[in-house]
Amino acid sequence: MSRVSVRAAGVLPYRVRKGQLEVAMVHRPRYDDWSWPKGKLDRGEDWATAAARETVEETGLTVRLGMPLPEAQYRLRGGQLKRVRYWAGEVIGGSGELEHEVDEVIWLSPDKAGSRLSYERDCEQLGALVTLERAGLLDTWPLLVVRHATALPRGNWKKPDPLRPLDDAGHRWSAHLVPLLTAYAPTRLLSSPSVRCYDTVKPFATVSGVELVTKKGLSEEGFEADPSKLDKHLGRLLDAGEPAALCTHGPVLEPLLATVRSLAGKELDSGSRSLLTRLRKKSLDKGEVLALTMTGTGADARVVALERHRPPS
Repeated sequence: MSRVSVRAAGVLPYRVRKGQLEVAMVHRPRYDDWSWPKGKLDRGEDWATAAARETVEETGLTVRLGMPLPEAQYRLRGGQLKRVRYWAGEVIGGSGELEHEVDEVIWLSPDKAGSRLSYERDCEQLGALVTLERAGLLDTWPLLVVRHATALPRGNWKKPDPLRPLDDAGHRWSAHLVPLLTAYAPTRLLSSPSVRCYDTVKPFATVSGVELVTKKGLSEEGFEADPSKLDKHLGRLLDAGEPAALCTHGPVLEPLLATVRSLAGKELDSGSRSLLTRLRKKSLDKGEVLALTMTGTGADARVVALERHRPPS
């Protein structure tokens, strides 16, 4: 099997105007081609982070990642095998000023975009986007489940456990999470009041301006005292159907992920279903983010895609 030499990520930015779907394409003067905004992953960068970053750099548009789209693999002129992962990306802001390797961005209907594309391989992502739109699966929202980053060992901490702080690696990872969470752009941010949880997502709250709200029911102690509060907090997020992230502890994740598994929609692939089943028993790694793509609200809320973002081992 050929080894992938170049890893890249991209987005099909979309919007709906007057009830009609439109997608944004970029023109690169170096190659004189029309394609989707994309670019190589930086060293140590996550796929999703790179996809959102490259979109901003090439189009000036800020997107919120939604449903994953078919990836592409192809040979470069030098013979290297390149892999590109794509997402649908709802445009939520940005100046639209061109910043990087692109001299023009145009918005077109899917039909006109298909005619403009320079590479036939890019048609697969466009076709998938149109299929999702017809199935009502572009109207999604992210629910990010975060386990706190690594903290000082319990045995080395003499004060109350909720005050136990992140270790140096945990603080570094909390900074790494800022662009990753930004790629999904949550507008609601909940955390256990324990310092190790709060400080895991605080850097994102500081940069984004999203209010960080603490809930005792997301702490180990609060969950042990009243497990029903976890269901209440999760239920309110599902009722709202707004982009959200919550940070909690390993012992709380088992029941939370059991509920998430029960929300798996028919659109969720078998591999993702199996992963949710395994995570109910093994939980997430410390610092890990499980990005759930949701559709619907309340009793109709369901998981239609997921992405696992793990710290380096």
